[in-house]
Amino acid sequence: MTKAVEILLYTLQPGTGDEFHTIMQTVSVPLHRSIGMDVVSYGKSAHDSDAYYLIRAYADLDQLETSQEVFYKSDAWRSGPRADIIARIAASLKSVVIMSDEAVEALRAETAPGKSYVMTEADINQATSRKS
Repeated sequence: MTKAVEILLYTLQPGTGDEFHTIMQTVSVPLHRSIGMDVVSYGKSAHDSDAYYLIRAYADLDQLETSQEVFYKSDAWRSGPRADIIARIAASLKSVVIMSDEAVEALRAETAPGKSYVMTEADINQATSRKS
């Protein structure tokens, strides 16, 4: 089986990385998970404390679109962390890739809090070459 994996990369306003992470950890990610979104990993980039990533997995592209539409239109998002998050983002980049369930679980395990991971070319090839 495969999943549609969304990778979001944020360049944050200078000096806001710690605040952004606190908001993500205490408000935004729990809100994502409360509606059933699969947050695979999130956190500050290893190279810059004002660079951030959020990785979410979905059954397919339709679920990605539907669940995000519901989430981003919800009162919980709009009256919750939305303004604080948007105020701290200077730029963002989104990419969606199809990965095997095994690759998603490996990514989840390797990027667990407190663990560092260096993705190798072999990891990338393995994750992108598997078919369902």
